[in-house]
Amino acid sequence: MNKSIVFLFLMLGMLANANVRMPLLFSDGMVLQRNKTIPVWGWADANEKIEVRFNKQIKTVQADKDGKWTIGLNAEKAGGPFELTITGKNKIVIKDVLVGEVWICSGQSNMEFQVYKTMNAQTEINDSNYPMIRHFGVAQDLSGTPKEDLKAGKWEVSSKETVGNFTAIGFYFAKKLYAELKIPIGIINTSWGGTNVETWTSREAFQKSDEFKDMIAGVPSVDMDAIFETYKKSLLDNIKKIQGFEVTDANQDQFKNPDFKDANWPEIKVPSLWENQQIGNIDGVVWMRKTIVLSAEQVKKEAVLYLSKVDDEDQTYVNGVQVGTNNIWDSKRVYKIPAGVLKEGSNVIAVKITDYSGGGGIYGDPADLKIDFKDAVVTLDGLWKFNVVNVKISVSPNSYPSLLYNAMVNPLIPYAFEGVLWYQGEANVWRANQYKKAFPLMITDWRTKWNQGNFPFYFVQLSTFDEFGGNSKKGSRWAELREAQTETLKVPKTGMAVTTDIGNAKDIHPTNKQDVAKRLAAIALNDVYGKKQVNSGPMYKAMEIKGNQITVSFASIGSGLSTTDTTGNLKGFEVAGADKVFYPAKAIIKDNKVIVSSESVANPVAVHYGWADDDTEINLFNKENFPASPFRTDNWEMITANEKYSVSK
Repeated sequence: MNKSIVFLFLMLGMLANANVRMPLLFSDGMVLQRNKTIPVWGWADANEKIEVRFNKQIKTVQADKDGKWTIGLNAEKAGGPFELTITGKNKIVIKDVLVGEVWICSGQSNMEFQVYKTMNAQTEINDSNYPMIRHFGVAQDLSGTPKEDLKAGKWEVSSKETVGNFTAIGFYFAKKLYAELKIPIGIINTSWGGTNVETWTSREAFQKSDEFKDMIAGVPSVDMDAIFETYKKSLLDNIKKIQGFEVTDANQDQFKNPDFKDANWPEIKVPSLWENQQIGNIDGVVWMRKTIVLSAEQVKKEAVLYLSKVDDEDQTYVNGVQVGTNNIWDSKRVYKIPAGVLKEGSNVIAVKITDYSGGGGIYGDPADLKIDFKDAVVTLDGLWKFNVVNVKISVSPNSYPSLLYNAMVNPLIPYAFEGVLWYQGEANVWRANQYKKAFPLMITDWRTKWNQGNFPFYFVQLSTFDEFGGNSKKGSRWAELREAQTETLKVPKTGMAVTTDIGNAKDIHPTNKQDVAKRLAAIALNDVYGKKQVNSGPMYKAMEIKGNQITVSFASIGSGLSTTDTTGNLKGFEVAGADKVFYPAKAIIKDNKVIVSSESVANPVAVHYGWADDDTEINLFNKENFPASPFRTDNWEMITANEKYSVSK
């Protein structure tokens, strides 16, 4: 071989192995935290000398024997744009770097919820040209061990073209901060819908926790490939057990035909998501069939099929004829049945449902599931036949603890930032009591890992959602989770936005994210930025029993208690005697306290306020229009008291 060619290959090989490399967070358009030491880190050859230049600073550092290096730039004031230059055997120039306020946004789907889905979305998108607001979207990823860098992610400048996919709460929060501070705002969005708090917490935190150390001791450090194979086998075996035969898409083209024999198919309740029934939490393709009997008179009439809602996509057939299809998961299906399709006697409705993520199946109001003949209807709710023909195999972030911490949090450390916004808890309502320990554990864990002190950690209390119909009589998991969140305020430098008045009892994803963000911003502006203002609604403080009345006093009343009811009547209060049976109570505001009583309880000992999954009607506020947090005054055992986090081996 020619010597010059050999030399060229050697040089290319040296360059390939010598390049300084930066985490994905360090890229064009980034925002660095002001007024704090700025950690900058990356990878290079072992013992390689690295020079970092930023603004007027020049610093050098030597990579360790593993090629890892970290340096701390001096604190900078807000400003920019600047260039950040990293030079080793190669040179990296990161452009358009701003210095301002950085907030991490994390949690599950209500934090993941994008701007384009919110109320008045188009108006908000039209008002999004804020070049000083930047968003970094962390790609969703899982890992059995802590990762050094993210799977993917990039900084984007707020504009009409980009903002639609930003975290809505994060963007509206940033927009409010920018309006007040007029400095760059960076938001780092690391969120994943449907996830529990345990997957966001490090293994080391569990090992040091009296509550969780026995649990984590039995969980090996996991290999994701092994998890996948185990999960796949478990899922397919479970479906086979449920339906009595293998999962296969063979011969599914016949399932739409009216003469296909489905006698061996199992049955499922409709309308209801299959996650809430025996199929469980799967994504994939499921066929559902319903046989109805019609008279000769009925089949002569014009008919419209109402199929309620289908999550995500349906292909709907009547007697083998496709009558409609739709891929919008929350859209009602209304399909006209062509003349001549229906026949006297048995008729078959067959629906091929494809579920891409989240909930799956036919769901909604039973009244929206019918065939309408104008002057009469045939109802279609009840039991339908089903056959799971395809399952999308993917490991859930909830399969093991720490999977999201490892892949989506650890790579962010030690990036400097101001604080965290958190919206999560829906996935933990089954273990609401244990959340009193699990949630503070995660907060403390993040603070320990970052080693930047007790940075602000502000979270959203769960909104109203009528998931189980829970209340004081039969217990409410959602109320218990809200209580766990309220108790987390004992952790230093935390804050909570109460959202009882801006939820939707029928939608776990309320679209009013603007007011949620404004309430979080009010806490930050008051606590962090010195702009003193009322930033919380009334919080239960104490009660006093006098005869058949209980007087309840509150903290955080602002300029006084108020209610949205023009007659002054408060809703959502209940009282109980020693028998622990709660009754609706009359409640009025007097001298900035609430007087509660009930004719059914002669000797009250306890008060509940908003103690229900659906607490929409409650109406106690302060005069600054911040709602009171739901509460209870008793310490009686709740329905989640003994529910513990465990991992299937």
